[in-house]
Amino acid sequence: MTDPRSPESRKFSVNGVVFDLDGVIVDSHPLHRIAWREFLRTVGKDVDEAALDFVLDGRTRKEILLHFLGPLTDQQLEHYGRLKDELLRTLADEMKTIPGVVEFLDHLSNAGIRIALATSASRQRASGTLHEIGIAHHFQTIVTGDDVAAGKPDPAIYLLAAKRLQLAPESLLAVEDAVSGVKSATAAGLKCVGVGSAIQAELLRAAGADPVVPDFRDLSVQQLETAFQ
Repeated sequence: MTDPRSPESRKFSVNGVVFDLDGVIVDSHPLHRIAWREFLRTVGKDVDEAALDFVLDGRTRKEILLHFLGPLTDQQLEHYGRLKDELLRTLADEMKTIPGVVEFLDHLSNAGIRIALATSASRQRASGTLHEIGIAHHFQTIVTGDDVAAGKPDPAIYLLAAKRLQLAPESLLAVEDAVSGVKSATAAGLKCVGVGSAIQAELLRAAGADPVVPDFRDLSVQQLETAFQ
């Protein structure tokens, strides 16, 4: 008997969904702003709120450090990155999941759709976050900022996710909350669903996301299929 969860048993043409982490699975952007601001203060650099927008647009930790601090050695990058992540961990109790995402991951798994993560976060933080939430078992592969030379909007992270899933990019959907992430996914050949507020929706659509939803509470696998087609 055919397993009802297997790809062969369903009628959907979406073979896989690749999620970003911050702002898509966890509502972490406010906490990232706090952690980066406090870290930068510890190294003698005060930045305003507008400047901190840079950290929310799919940048890798290395890219953010170089942007704010200039040239750094590999040892400094590693040391400063650990300090920033330690500050973020102190705020972990305040981190919440995006509404409906846990249930939506269950629906995807039950439909036999493969799931991956493509995040600019470090592997340690990404893996730790998924395990803390209790959803790591849903992901067939995790691609992080540690795995690619260039962060989003470069398509490398999504191309690598497709390769690890052993699926063509054209058979995958990405779920993103940042313009750079949408551009990264679409440049790699994936179609993209956006997650964001009404204010963000226009920018995400202009970058190539369709549809754009506020969260996952009203999103179904059938809607993903419609978006894919």
